[in-house]
Amino acid sequence: MPRPRSSRPDQPSGSGRPSGSGDRPTGPKDRPSGTGDRPSGTGDRSSGSGDRRPAPSPAAARSASAPWVRTRLRTAPRAAAALALLVLVTAYLAAALPRAVDRYETEGLRHGIASAAPRDSVVELTSPLPVATPSQYAEVLSPEALRKRSDELRALLPDPIRTDPAQTAHGVRTVARLEGLDPWLPRPDGISPQFVLSSPSGLDRHATLRQGRPAAGGPLRPEAVVTAKTAEALRLKPGAVVHVPSRNGERVAVTVTGVVEPHGPDAPYWAVEPLLRAPALAPLVGDEVKYFWQAALLLSPDSAASLLATAGEPEVFFRYAPTADHLTARDTDRLSAALHSVGGGPDLVELTRAMGGNPTVTTGLDEIVDAYRSMRDAIDPVVAVAVFGIGAVAAVVLAMTGGLFVARRDAELALLRSRGASLTGIGLRLLGETSAVAVPAAALALGLAVATVRLPGGGSGAAGPAGDPGAAEAVGAVGAADGAGAVGVLGGIPLGPSLLAASAVALVAMLVLPLRAVVLHRRPRLHGGRDDLLTARPSRRRTVLELTLLVLAVGAVVSLRLRGAGDSGDHLVSAAPVLVGLIAAMVLVRVYPLPLRWLGRPARRLRGAVGPLALARAGRSSSTGMLPLLALVLALTTAAFGGSVLAGVADARDRAALLSTGGDARIDGSVEWTPLPAGLTETVRGTAGVRDLAPVQIEYGVALPSHEGTIARPMSAPLVGVEPASYARLAERTGFGPFPAELLASTGKGGEAATADTGRVLPAIASPSVAERLGREPLEVVAAAGTFRVKVVGVRAATPALPGENFLLVNGADLTRRAATALLVTGPVDGAALRSAVTARTDAFRVTLRSEERAGYVDSPLQAGAERIYLGAIGAGAGYAVVAVLLSLAQNAPERTALLARLRTMGLTRRQGRRLLGLEALPQAVLAALGGVLAGWAAVPLLAPGVDLFRLALATAPGLARIDGAPLRADPWSLLVPALAVVLLTALAAAGQAWWAGRRGSIKELRAGDAR
Repeated sequence: MPRPRSSRPDQPSGSGRPSGSGDRPTGPKDRPSGTGDRPSGTGDRSSGSGDRRPAPSPAAARSASAPWVRTRLRTAPRAAAALALLVLVTAYLAAALPRAVDRYETEGLRHGIASAAPRDSVVELTSPLPVATPSQYAEVLSPEALRKRSDELRALLPDPIRTDPAQTAHGVRTVARLEGLDPWLPRPDGISPQFVLSSPSGLDRHATLRQGRPAAGGPLRPEAVVTAKTAEALRLKPGAVVHVPSRNGERVAVTVTGVVEPHGPDAPYWAVEPLLRAPALAPLVGDEVKYFWQAALLLSPDSAASLLATAGEPEVFFRYAPTADHLTARDTDRLSAALHSVGGGPDLVELTRAMGGNPTVTTGLDEIVDAYRSMRDAIDPVVAVAVFGIGAVAAVVLAMTGGLFVARRDAELALLRSRGASLTGIGLRLLGETSAVAVPAAALALGLAVATVRLPGGGSGAAGPAGDPGAAEAVGAVGAADGAGAVGVLGGIPLGPSLLAASAVALVAMLVLPLRAVVLHRRPRLHGGRDDLLTARPSRRRTVLELTLLVLAVGAVVSLRLRGAGDSGDHLVSAAPVLVGLIAAMVLVRVYPLPLRWLGRPARRLRGAVGPLALARAGRSSSTGMLPLLALVLALTTAAFGGSVLAGVADARDRAALLSTGGDARIDGSVEWTPLPAGLTETVRGTAGVRDLAPVQIEYGVALPSHEGTIARPMSAPLVGVEPASYARLAERTGFGPFPAELLASTGKGGEAATADTGRVLPAIASPSVAERLGREPLEVVAAAGTFRVKVVGVRAATPALPGENFLLVNGADLTRRAATALLVTGPVDGAALRSAVTARTDAFRVTLRSEERAGYVDSPLQAGAERIYLGAIGAGAGYAVVAVLLSLAQNAPERTALLARLRTMGLTRRQGRRLLGLEALPQAVLAALGGVLAGWAAVPLLAPGVDLFRLALATAPGLARIDGAPLRADPWSLLVPALAVVLLTALAAAGQAWWAGRRGSIKELRAGDAR
C-alpha cells in the first residue's frame, strides 16, 4: 500500500503542536532519514485520498522516531567537530594551567632547597660535652651508641622533613680550633697552624684511601687521617704525630695513619664544613695582615672520646641533609610549620628528651622556605593577570560559537516556536546536542592535561628517599594531605583544580547555545526585523551593565595602583586589564556607527558602487557583532599587557647585568687592589669585537670625612679613578650616571711628584649619600692612592664601574699612585677569545661577560614557569583572536555568498567581489585593532604603579637593590604587531571567502523562494 504524502514541511500537520521528544528538524535537508514527517504526538491524518492507518501504539511510535541528538549531529557533523575541537583546546588549556602552575611552583621549592648551600640547608643538632675524662664517656660516645641515637633523632623529625641517609653524619668535634704545637708544621708568617678535630661517621663511604691505612685508635690513643690537600699544605704523611693542647696543660698526640681523597667535595657531607676537605689560609688583621693555616684532622669514630682531653671545647653533633624530591608546593606551609616546631616548638622538646643535655638545633632551611614563599607570593599575582586575560578571551570566543550556531538555526528555531514548541523543550534539546559534544571533548582534554603535565619523574611527589625510615608512612600522610579538599592526585598534582577548570569550560560550551536560543526566541516571531549596529538602541539594562563594569574597572585600577598586585586573594585587582579592555570594547561599540556615517557621505561621491555598498553593509552588520569586537579587543589587550610584562622583565635583567659588569665585559682581579699587568690593555684592545675600553682604578673602603666634623658617624665608600674621556663615553652608552668629560678636568698635578701636595683639590662626582656627607666645601681624603682634597662637582645615582650604592669618582691622572685595576670593555666580544687574551698575560684576572651575567638571572623554575605562562597566554590570545575573526566572518558567510551571486548577475567581477567583502570586513577589524592598541597602551601606565616585576626578573640577584624595581612599560612591538596581524588576517580571510564563493556555482543561491 503506498505511503500517504505528508503536508508541507513549513506547515504543521494535524494538531500542529509538537511534543517534547517528537519535534523534528525543519526543511528538507534537516529531515532525518527513516522518521515520520510529523512531530510525535500530532494527528495521524495524511493529505490525499489514501486509506487511514490505525494509530500506532506509544511503543511503536518511540521505536519509529529517531533521537534528536543523534539526528542533529549526523545532519551537521562539521559544526559538531568544530565545536568539539574548540572545547578540546580550551578545556586542555584550562585544565593544564593549574597543573603547570603547581609544577613550576613545586620545581621552585625543590630547586630552592637543592641549590642552597649545604651549610644553610642541613638540620644540625649539637650538644656540648661536659668536662670529663675520655674513659668516662668511652661507651656513650662509641660508634654504636651514636648511630643508635642518630636513628632515634631522625625518626623524631616531623613530616614532611625527610633526610638523605647517604649524607647524614654524626660524631664529636672541637668547637675551638687547636694550635699545632709541632715546630715542623708550616708557618707562612710565623703563626702556628690551627686544627679542627672531628670524628665524622661514614668516612669510609665518602673518601678513598690513597696512602697509609684507615684510622683506628681509641679514647687514649687517637688516630686520624687527612685529605690529600691537607697533607700537601701541612706537610703531613702517614706516621706523623701532631700535638695539640689539652685541658690540663699537657699535650694530646694525634697520629696520622693515612691520606684520603674525598668523594664529591660539593656534597653536604664535605661542603657543610669545607675545612674538613681542604685547608685554608686565614688572615690575622693587625698593623699588617698576616696569614696562618687552618686545617682538620679526621679522627676515627673509636677515637671520638679522646676529644674530651683536648682544650677544643668538644661537642657531639648530628647532621641531617634534607631531601626535596618528595616535596610539592602544597607542602610549603607544612614544611615551614615543621621547621618552626623543630626550632622552638613541641618537636624540639621531643628531640631534647631523646638527645639529653642541652641541645641546640641550627638550620637555615626555614629561611630558604620563607624566601621561596616570598618569591611565589610576589610572582603569583602577576601570573594571575595573564590567566584572567586569556580566560576572558576564551569565554567570549565560546559565546561567539554559540551565537554562530543560533544564527545558523534561527529559522529552524523560529519555526519550532511558531508550531508550539516550548522554551524548555527547545532548551533541553539544544543542551543535549551541546552536551554530547562538549562533555566528551572536555573529558578528553582533562585526560590529555593529566598525561602531559606531570611532576618531574612522573612520581606522586610523596615518596621519601631510599633507605629513609618513615618514607612509607610519608606516602600515606602526603597523599592524605593532598587529597583533602581535592578529588585526587594524578601525576603528583591534585586533580581537583583541573577538573573544575575543564568542567567550567564544558559548562560554558553547553549552556551558550540553549541560553542564547531561549533568550532570542522568548516570543514566537514570523520574521526578524532589522537588527544592526546603526539602528540598534542600547537598552536600559545594557546601560546599567556598562556602568557597573565601568565602576568595577575604575575600582580595580585604583586598587591596583594603591595596593599593588601583591594581594593574591583579590581577584578584582588581577582582572583589572580585562576590565579595561572590556570598557574599551563597549565604548567602541557605542561609537562604531559614527565613523561609518562620516565615511558614508564622501563614499557616495566615489565612482563605482563597491565602496558605498561595503560601508553600507558594514553598518548593517548585526548588533551581536559586539562579541567579535570584544574578543579581539580583549585578545589584543592581553597580548599587549603580556608583551609589556616580558619586555619589562627583559629590560630589568639587561640593566642589572649591565650594572653588574659595567659594560659588555669586565676584566678585574680576583683579589682587590691588583693592578693590571703591563701590556694587558693593548692586548685586550686588539681582541676581535672590542670597540672601546675604559680603564678604572678602584680602591674599596676609603674613609670619608664629613662636613659635620668628628661628630658624624664613620662612613666609607669606594674611590674610583677614571680616564674622563673613555669613562664618559661608557656612562653615556650604559645610561648609568652620564656626565660630560670636562666635569672631571685634570688639575695637572698627579703621580709621585705630587705626593707632598696634599692640598690640591680634585673635582669629584659622588653618589647622593656621599655628596651629602662631603658637603659643598673641599675636604681631605686619605687613601692608598694618595692624600688630596675633593670637591663634589656632580651627583649621580649610579656609575658603570660599581654596582654598589656609594662611590666617589675622580680623575685617575690626579692620583698619587696611579694603577688601573679593572678594564670595562664595550663591544660584541667573543668570550673565549677575550679569556684567552687575558690568560696569556696573567692568571690573576677574571673575565665576566654581560651575557653570562644576564643568563644567571633566569635560574629559578618559578621565574621560568611564570614566563612560560605569559608566553602561553600571548600565544593562546593570538589563537583565539584568529578564531574570533573566522567566526565573525562565518556568521554571515551564507548571506555574503548569496549577495555575491546576485551581484555577479548584475556584472560584478570577481575582483570587485573580493574588494567588496574585504572592505566590508575591514571597518570592524580596524576598529578592534585601534581599540586594542589604545586599551593596551592605556592599561600599562594605569596599572604600572601597582605591578613591580623585580622578583620575577631578578629573583636570583637580591643584592642589586639599586635597580629601583622593574617597572612595567609599554612595548611598541606588543602593541602594534598583534593589531596589524588582526587587520591583515581579516583581509586575507575575507579575500579567501570571496575566492571560495567565486568557485562555487550560483544556482543554489539564486533559486526562487530562498529565504536568504
